[in-house]
Amino acid sequence: IYDLKNANRDARINVKLVSEAGVGTIASGVAKGGAEVILISGYDGGSGAAPLSSLHNAGLPLELGLAETHQTLIQNGLRTKVCVEADGKLMTGRDVAIACMLGAEEFGFATTPLIAMGCVMMRACNQNNCPVGIATQDPRLRARFAGKPEYVMNFMMYIAEELRELMAKLGVRTVDDLVGRTDLLKVRERGITRRAEMVKLDAILGNHNADGSNAVHHIAGEEYDFKLEETLDCRTLLPAFQKAEKAGKPMDLTLDVTSTDRTLGTILGSEITKKYGIDAPEGRYVVHCKGGGGQSFGAFLPKGLSISLEGDSNDYFGKGLSGGTLAVCPPADAGYKAEENIVIGNVALYGATSGKAFINGIAGERFCVRNSGAEAVVEGVGDHGCEYMTGGTAVILGRTGKNFAAGMSGGTAYVLDEEHDLYTRLNKDLVEVSTVSRKADIAKLKGLIEEHVEHTGSELGRKILNDFDAYLPSFKKIIPHEYAMMKDKIYENLSKGFTQDEAELEAFNTLLGA
Repeated sequence: IYDLKNANRDARINVKLVSEAGVGTIASGVAKGGAEVILISGYDGGSGAAPLSSLHNAGLPLELGLAETHQTLIQNGLRTKVCVEADGKLMTGRDVAIACMLGAEEFGFATTPLIAMGCVMMRACNQNNCPVGIATQDPRLRARFAGKPEYVMNFMMYIAEELRELMAKLGVRTVDDLVGRTDLLKVRERGITRRAEMVKLDAILGNHNADGSNAVHHIAGEEYDFKLEETLDCRTLLPAFQKAEKAGKPMDLTLDVTSTDRTLGTILGSEITKKYGIDAPEGRYVVHCKGGGGQSFGAFLPKGLSISLEGDSNDYFGKGLSGGTLAVCPPADAGYKAEENIVIGNVALYGATSGKAFINGIAGERFCVRNSGAEAVVEGVGDHGCEYMTGGTAVILGRTGKNFAAGMSGGTAYVLDEEHDLYTRLNKDLVEVSTVSRKADIAKLKGLIEEHVEHTGSELGRKILNDFDAYLPSFKKIIPHEYAMMKDKIYENLSKGFTQDEAELEAFNTLLGA
């Protein structure tokens, strides 16, 4: 929550929770953490793309979790600080009214608007053969799409009109006045079945707004205060950025950091993105840090921003890296070998999409989890390295922990396996292992190690480069089976004269058909 607020100070941070017993306690923790919207999602609804096991085991009805969340937030004095949103196959104005009376003030829709656009619920969204052209990349099927924005607009207008009619019958003027009004709900006098008659709804229908108090819905201005103006970004980095922009010069700044400086560089990165989008000049903004980096150091850094750290860093280093450059090395007077010591914490480069990171030392567990495009060089990793990786490149100049490449469906890892025992720690379910023999792979590997030495002064990297031909046979290339097939097909299509986009689409269609 804190990281996202740094990434966009104008955004409302929305946390989605599944309707389950005890969800109220979780919602209270989320509210204390600063979320501005809490979405309670019922077990029903969605696009129909989920597997049957998820459809049958996905939480409880919306009403149960919503009522519990609303009541628990009131009991903890937190209800005015957050908006509560409801989502779970809301199909009519009556559904919306009931959700509102149970505590929701915002509402999410998915299934019915999807049908309004033409969805026929084939439940084949993941197979690229949607017959009405909604969930597919096949141009022939996409041509069948007949939906229009007006169809969804009409549906939402009908929902709003029915809700207004129901509110008028109940004597309620605004949605805020309807929130939590369980006194306007009553249990059916006779259940549909004898078993249904046994269900007691007292806990859900307890009236928590009998006195008409305003403490039962969100009140603007009572949201959590993140105190972002006290961060190092707002106190030091932003003024330096503004001064450099006014002078029309690059920014180069040196500062001391401590482990309490969380999410360093993210607010500065957001301002760079606001001004340049994804086209910021490469290397225009440079920050040199000394000390201990806090959690989420360099999160979401965009292109144009480079941050180096002389010291060590906490968990989530480079989280969501988005085009920027990060480098870490031990202090110059450190009395230990970098390649034998951990210098960054767990879950580094989580969800990174682009950019580069160079770590002169060992990373903790779950390095590059869900990396989808960033390039990274590190001198050793803990357990579960490259887990769920879908793209990008990871170069490991040392040992890995167990379960390496678990769930890895894309991207490439080059691992220095001097003791030839990597296979004992590798999760082989989705990946294949080979030596680094292709010219393109050799050039990529050597180039990244050269950049690593340039950014961090790594002694290990320099040692490998000085005798690269001798080290090369000890490197292993790890790549997912299907990803390798896709890359080969793309190269083949490019050689036939296809553009990059055409080559990728043709490879996708060919392999999916196969």
